[in-house]
Amino acid sequence: MGILYSEPICQAAYQNDFGQVWQLVREDSACINVRDGFNGDTPLICACRRGHLRIVSFLLKRNADVNLKNRKGRNCLHYAVKKRFTFFDYLLIILLMPVLLIGYFLMVSKTKQNEALVRMLLDAGVDVNATDCAELRSTNAAAVKFLSSVAYSERV
Repeated sequence: MGILYSEPICQAAYQNDFGQVWQLVREDSACINVRDGFNGDTPLICACRRGHLRIVSFLLKRNADVNLKNRKGRNCLHYAVKKRFTFFDYLLIILLMPVLLIGYFLMVSKTKQNEALVRMLLDAGVDVNATDCAELRSTNAAAVKFLSSVAYSERV
């Protein structure tokens, strides 16, 4: 279940199909910044929606534009600052929390993965002051909130 994209590289990035992304970029390097016809997502935005670190890293190394926005006016950082817990993750955390804190370690692992994703985008020069089309959610505020929670977790 998820989003269906009209652009093959967007679909591959969303589904974490690294082999397909690599092949499509090898065939046409211009597809790195292609926009999906329906919502304007780029492959980088698609990968950030799902937190796929390997694909994000691959796209950034090939100079994907981190500041391109989709039709909602959101760039990749808007999606990267969101927590990356799926329904399945929550289910595992709830079921495994009482068993030797395995659920806790799963939760910490997912949070660290999201932290790495945001750091990659910040290092690539993403515009942290970008707002979406409604100007209701600023990545600046989300990034500050995210980084302050990371700083708090490092102190604990």
